[in-house]
This record gives sequence, structure tokens and C-alpha cells, in this order.
Amino acid sequence: MKGDFTELFSLAGRTVLVTGASSGIGAHLARVAGCAGANVVLAARRVERLEQVAKDIEWEGSRALPVALDVTERASVEAAFDAAEAHFGVVDVVLNNAGIGSGQRPLEITEDEWRMMLSTNLDGVWRVAQCAAQRLARAERPGSIVNIASMLGLRVGTGYSHYCAAKAGVVQLTKSLALELARYHIRVNAIAPGYFKTEMTDGYFDGDKGQAYIRDAVPMRRLGELEELEGPFLLLASEAGAYMTGAVLAVDGGQLVGSL
Repeated sequence: MKGDFTELFSLAGRTVLVTGASSGIGAHLARVAGCAGANVVLAARRVERLEQVAKDIEWEGSRALPVALDVTERASVEAAFDAAEAHFGVVDVVLNNAGIGSGQRPLEITEDEWRMMLSTNLDGVWRVAQCAAQRLARAERPGSIVNIASMLGLRVGTGYSHYCAAKAGVVQLTKSLALELARYHIRVNAIAPGYFKTEMTDGYFDGDKGQAYIRDAVPMRRLGELEELEGPFLLLASEAGAYMTGAVLAVDGGQLVGSL
């Protein structure tokens, strides 16, 4: 039995690229990667918001590189990986977190809204994962890709048909890539969060309707805290999860097993 569990979950000497690192889950887990010893590439469209995250990581003693990245554009993805390699070398771990969310009834979704949701939340995940895997395979290096899916990729909710479709695609993409990339020693797993306390959710869940939803629909009767994603992320990114690929870890306060 390996006794040093700190070392088992360590990311020391690795380069971790986090998409959507400017806020929320991405920013939090980017800081976690830095605390675990990784060089961290912070990628997002809002580059100015990455500067503070980079300072936090560097204050903890790790190195960080902010880069502009739009997951809907192949050239932008390739440029971000080029910058990462020039600074730190080949990216070992990807946290595929960039995404958008919006509620819309299916009869009211426009073609543009549908296309933007799929382009960002599904195509973007594939684009980043493919780019990372191609470079790892060329370098003959093992790696880990962690995709942020959603409980709504496993169970539907009213008013989110385009979001559910995209996240269900992420779940199946994760499993398919895991099957095909295992021969290259590249692991692909996903985390399927429920509702977490972030700047995107605060407004709704602080109100009466949001509080009623938490009480009635979440078995644990509370939102998740970002700290509760740290363990699942480090498990899938580090050697602690070395024999895991194709897994989808639900972190949702029990909603997926909730009573119908």
C-alpha cells in the first residue's frame, strides 16, 4: 500500500491547462492545481480576469500563464496550446471547463441559440480534447483529460433542452475518447456537477424560488461548495486515478438518485 497520500494526489512537475479559468469552477480548480504543484495555464476569453487567478497561484509558489482562448475557434485553441508549450512544455492535464448556460423553452430556442450552446459546450470540449490528445500522442506522453459535464447530461430538466443535449454529448464523448485514447496512455474522465454556489447561480438561489428548489429537489438540501469538487478533480487528474478512464463522477448532492 502506498502510504504517502499527499504524493499520490500531487500534480508536481505537470502542466495543467484549464479552460474557462476566469471565474467559478474553472478559477477555483485552477488554484487547486497550483496548490497541488502544477504549472497552470489559465485559458479564457476574458484574459483580464485571469490576472488575479494567476497572482493567487503564484503567491502559493506555483507558476501560471494566462492565455486567450475561445473554444469555438480551432485557431484559438491551437494558439493557446502553442503558448503553453513554449512556456512550460507539453500539457499533461486538461480541465475542459469552458461553457455557457441559459434557460430557454424548446419552442422558443432560436437556431443561433442552439448552435451557440452546442458550439461552446460540446464542440469546444471535443476541440480542446482532440488538440491536447494529438500533442500528447506525438510526444508519446501519458495524460489526463477531465471534462466538466453536468447532472443535466444524465437527467433532464425543464427549460434546458439545448444544454441537456450538449452535456449528454459531453458524457458520451468522454466515454468514447476514453476507449480510443487508452492505447496512448491518455485517460479521459468527467465530473457531472449539480448546482454549485457560484456568481452565475447566486442571484437565483438566493431568492424564494431558488430556496424552494433547494429544499424540494436536492436531497442534501443545500448547494454544493466549490471546495467539494477538489477531491474529484485531483483524483481524476493525478496518479491517484491512474486506472480510471471513461468514468463520470456525479457530484450533485444526491439529485441523480432523487425520487421521481
